[in-house]
Amino acid sequence: MSNTMQGKNIAITGAASGIGLACATILIEEGAKVVLIDRAEEQLQKICKNLGDNAFPFAIDLFDGPKVSTMLPKIEELVGGPLDAFHANVGSYIGGAAAEGNPDEWDRMLNLNINTTFRCVQAVLPAMIKRRKGDIIFTSSISGVVPVVWEPIYTASKFAIQAFLHSTRRQVSQYGIRMGAVLPGPVVTALLDDWPKAKMEEALANGSLMQPREVAEAVLFMLTRSPSVVVRDLVILPNTVDL
Repeated sequence: MSNTMQGKNIAITGAASGIGLACATILIEEGAKVVLIDRAEEQLQKICKNLGDNAFPFAIDLFDGPKVSTMLPKIEELVGGPLDAFHANVGSYIGGAAAEGNPDEWDRMLNLNINTTFRCVQAVLPAMIKRRKGDIIFTSSISGVVPVVWEPIYTASKFAIQAFLHSTRRQVSQYGIRMGAVLPGPVVTALLDDWPKAKMEEALANGSLMQPREVAEAVLFMLTRSPSVVVRDLVILPNTVDL
């Protein structure tokens, strides 16, 4: 590795597994100090022990709004300095026909995918504005720009992320803050646990699923561009997906 993130302090939500963990791993490999944020405290402790001295666990329930809004001082205490980048990665997935869905399950997913993400970003933005520098990355989805017929509620949540991202990006660019999204297609993570078994087997067989590390490499690319440019949307798809 080339230590491209040496001296950088980064926080990632949903970091105990999947894309979040892969991003934390690659950023630490590149020299960053990373705060891994998740509610799975015991799992976080084990992960950070394996990742080494530059990994810091921060167990928090993102549904606890007041704690989220005041989490920045704890993050900065853990890494021993100001936050350079925040990766809003937490989310859940619900697919299926809207006419057959469970609105109570939708509410929880929409709250997690949208409201907690917005609150997390609001918690770190003022300090970045004051410092006149910082990066905010969202894990969005190809569903945020292409309505996917089998996942209308999840698609709606990602369209909301895209709208928030780009309106806020235009507000804060004057302060030297970059905001962008990585928009992956299907990735082998727990979010796909409710996929029909036959669909999952078919996707694995035909190479239409990506690995979390491949998404992490895209995030690293976004964070290592010249400060004068922003990668506002980076779509990453399996080569066999026709979208």
